[in-house]
Amino acid sequence: MAAGSPILTIENIGRDLGERVIFDGVTTGIAEGERIGLIGVNGTGKSTLLSIIAGEIEPDEGKVIRRNGLRISFLSQNPVFTPGRSVLEHVTGAITGQEAHWDTEGEAKAVLQRFGIQDPHCDPSILSGGQRKRAALAAAILTPCDLLILDEPTNHLDHDMIEWLQNWLGSFPGAILMVTHDRYFLDEVAQTIWEIDKTKLYRYEGSYAVYLQKKQERMEFAAAAERKAAALYRQDLAWMMRGARARSTKQKAHIQRFEELRDREKPEEERQVAISSAGTRLGGKTVELKGVSKKYGDHVLFRDFSYLFLKKDRIGIIGPNGCGKSTLMKVILGEVLPDSGSVEVGQTVKFGCFSQENEGLVETETVLENVRDIAEYIRTDDGLITAAAMCEQFLFDGTLQYTPVAKLSGGEKRRLYLLRVLMGAPNVLILDEPTNDLDLQTLRVLEDYLDHFGGIVITVSHDRHFLDRVVTRIFSFEPDGTLLQSEGGYEEYRQRRKKAEETAGAEGASGLREQSGGGNASGGKGKKPRTERPKTRLSYKEQKEYDGIEALIDELTERSQRLSREMEEAATDFVKLQALSEEKEKTEAELEEKIERYMELQELVESLGGNT
Repeated sequence: MAAGSPILTIENIGRDLGERVIFDGVTTGIAEGERIGLIGVNGTGKSTLLSIIAGEIEPDEGKVIRRNGLRISFLSQNPVFTPGRSVLEHVTGAITGQEAHWDTEGEAKAVLQRFGIQDPHCDPSILSGGQRKRAALAAAILTPCDLLILDEPTNHLDHDMIEWLQNWLGSFPGAILMVTHDRYFLDEVAQTIWEIDKTKLYRYEGSYAVYLQKKQERMEFAAAAERKAAALYRQDLAWMMRGARARSTKQKAHIQRFEELRDREKPEEERQVAISSAGTRLGGKTVELKGVSKKYGDHVLFRDFSYLFLKKDRIGIIGPNGCGKSTLMKVILGEVLPDSGSVEVGQTVKFGCFSQENEGLVETETVLENVRDIAEYIRTDDGLITAAAMCEQFLFDGTLQYTPVAKLSGGEKRRLYLLRVLMGAPNVLILDEPTNDLDLQTLRVLEDYLDHFGGIVITVSHDRHFLDRVVTRIFSFEPDGTLLQSEGGYEEYRQRRKKAEETAGAEGASGLREQSGGGNASGGKGKKPRTERPKTRLSYKEQKEYDGIEALIDELTERSQRLSREMEEAATDFVKLQALSEEKEKTEAELEEKIERYMELQELVESLGGNT
C-alpha cells in the first residue's frame, strides 16, 4: 500500500525524565496509509513517543502537528477502563463515543469472542491483565480512525489471534504506528521502521529484514567517517602544535576546522546485551511426568500426560489462552499439584523460572540490590563475574544500577527480571511468554544464549519466530485435554496441522503424536499385535543401539546447530551456502530418523516393563 499525503508531522520534540534524556530533536512524519514499526532497546522511550503522538502527553520541547480532523485510535501499554462500565460498554463506547448501539454491539461481541472474552457483559475488574489488554485491543481496532497506534498488540494473544489480527491489519485502510517485538508480525505488517537509538530517531524504508541490513550500512558508514575525521584531527593537531597563528584568512579557517574536529560528536559504539553462559551441572535423572492430569470443575486442562525430559531438550508448549499451558509449567515446578499422576525431579535439577509477572523484584530496591539478592557473583564460561558486571552486560550502567526499580520502564524491568533468573545458574529453564516486553536486541541475545545453554529449556510462547529459532519439539494442547507432539519448530507444526486438516478423516495427524506414554515416546499407540512368543528383554543388537542412540542424537543436534551458525557466517558466499544447506538438510533428516528410532526403542522398553 503506497503512502499518501502527510497526516501528522513531528518537529524537534524532546523528552527529559530528569535523570536522563530519552529522545531529543526528533523530527519525522506520518503519511496516509503508512505502516510503521517502532523499535529500540527497552527504556529508549518507545511508549512515551507513542503517547506524545496520540496526544496523551505533551513533549518537553518541540511540537506535533496533526491534520485537521485527524482521528486517532490508541492502544496503550497499560489500558484504563472506566469504572462502572462493562467490557462491552467500554468497547462500544470507544467505537461510537457513547453507550452501546444496536449497529455496533454485534461487531464488538464478535471481536471480543475472537480475543477470548466469553462474557462481554462482565466487569473489567475481574479480568486478568492479558484479558484487559485484549479487550482494549478490540476497542482500538474497531474505533473508526485515520491513524491506529498500537503498543505491543500481540502480547497476551495466542497464535490464532495473532494471525487473525495480522490479516485484519492487512486490510485496514488507514495508517498504522506500532511497537511490537514479534518479528514475524513486524515483517508482515510494517513497511517502514523507526528506530530510537541514543536519543535520536532513524527512519528506514522497508521491512524489518531490510532495516537490519540498512542499519548495518549506517553503522559502517559512521565508523568510516569517524576514522577519516580522527586522521584529519591528528594531522591538524600536529599543525597546531607547530605553533600555528591565525595571521591569514586561510589559517583562521584551518584553526576553525581543527576546533570543530576537536569538539565533534563521536559516534558511540552500539552497546549489546551480553549474556554469559552459566548453569549448574545436570545429572542423569532430570524431570519425569507420569500420567499427570489436571482439571478445574468440569474443564479438563490435560489428562494422563507422561513425558521424560532429556538433557538439552528444547520444548515449546502452545495452545489457546486458558487451555492450561501455565498450569502445566506450575505442575512441573511443583507449585500446583496434579489431580492424578506424579512428577519426579532429579536431585541435581535446579529450576529457573521466567514467568509472565516480574516475581521477586523489589520496587524500592535499586537494580544492583535486586541482582545481589540472588548472588554476589556467578561462574560463567569466562570465569567469575560480579553482580555489578552482569548488570553492565545487561545495559544497566553505573547510573542505572543505583536507580530504584520503580523508576524503570516496563521493558527494563523484564530485562532485570531475566538477569535475576540467569544469575541463579539454573539447569532447567522454564520460560512463560519470555518475549513479552523484551526488546528485539535482548531477544536475539537470549536466543543465542539458549543455543549454548547446557540444560533443558521448556517455554510457552506466542512468538512464532522465537519458537522456530529455539525449540526442537512442540507440544500442542487439544480441546479434549490431550497433548500432541510435533518435531521441529512452530512453522513445521503449522504445516503438519494444515496437512492433517486437509486430510481430515484419517486417524491422527501426520507427524503429530499423542503424548501419554512418557519418555519422549508415542504413548504406546499404533503397536503391532504380537503373534509370536512375547519378548522379555531387548535383543543384544537392540540394547547396543539403545545405549548409544541418545549420544548420537546429541551429536547430530550439535552438528545441525553448528551448520546453522556457519550458514549465517557464509550468507554472502552462495556456493558455500549451498553446500552447507545441503549438509544441514541431510543432517536434519538423519536426526529425525534417529529420534523416530529412539521413540520406537523407548516404547519397546516400556512394553517390556523396563527390562533392558
